[in-house]
Amino acid sequence: MKATIRWWMAGAAAAVVAVAAGGVSAQATWKPDKAVEIILGVSPGGPQDQMGRLLQKVLTDGKGFEVPITAINRPGGGGAVGLAAVNQRVGDGRVVMIVAPTLLTNQITGRAPFGYADFTPIAVLGVEYETVVVRADSPFKSGRDIIERLRKDPASLSIAIGTAPGNAAHIAFAHAMKVAGVDVKRLKTVSFNSNGDGTMALLGGHVDLESAPASIVMPHLQTGKVRLLAISSPQRGRGDLAAVPTWKELGINSVNEVWRGLVAPKGLTPAQVAFWDDVLGKAARSDEWKRELDRSQIENVYRNSAETLKFWKEEYDETRAILTEIGMAK
Repeated sequence: MKATIRWWMAGAAAAVVAVAAGGVSAQATWKPDKAVEIILGVSPGGPQDQMGRLLQKVLTDGKGFEVPITAINRPGGGGAVGLAAVNQRVGDGRVVMIVAPTLLTNQITGRAPFGYADFTPIAVLGVEYETVVVRADSPFKSGRDIIERLRKDPASLSIAIGTAPGNAAHIAFAHAMKVAGVDVKRLKTVSFNSNGDGTMALLGGHVDLESAPASIVMPHLQTGKVRLLAISSPQRGRGDLAAVPTWKELGINSVNEVWRGLVAPKGLTPAQVAFWDDVLGKAARSDEWKRELDRSQIENVYRNSAETLKFWKEEYDETRAILTEIGMAK
């Protein structure tokens, strides 16, 4: 009798494994049957826009899709306009949106009614760091010059950020200034629909400095139009960034990273998530993706859907603590 039971249990277990394996296989066969949309919640030219268009190109070149892939700009509200559009497409695996830490900060600061939990986390695609940038003819020669001026008068300089108060660019600069003893609540920040727009304002002399990701200012650094005074990374970068001191080198214990991610509407099926995990994992390993990220000084950090959800939960708590510290959390 015991032998019979053991035989039946072994057979049942094998059947369960076979069904489970078949289920995974079936799930992985989902593919979009119509055009895929990559929503960009910023105006053209910023780092999120660049990341989205690179993703569009790599996915198209990699032949992971049998349908067209379009990139659509929907700027406004620090990404809130684009997120609102995605939020209306519940269960639609054919639409994704490039996101940044504003996905977390806009909710924490009260600028948006929804956050990462209102979407399906798809991926983290890369990490970079914020720089402090001035025009080449600026009287400020180092990060210490900025600190000295703002200690005396926190509102004396206009600081460009994209895309909303409390975002990664704002946090990186404000945290460094707070550590340096500046009254950050009095800083004069100017928000733009993208970091690219902020850089244009800087080059046009409309703002005094900008807090921006390295990828967006690199072309202007290489042509000699701007000077980088500091970077929020734990150590100096490579190539053209090797000459830029970190805040820690300047005696300011402040490090902040900026991730670029991808969300989809809420309600995606496991099959749809499995599809995106597969094509994005392959894209992140492609030579073209690696080469373009390296050129833009972006670290090739890839996290799949499950890893991204865990990461964002941790990031939310840490970001809320920082924004509370600088007086911006609601």
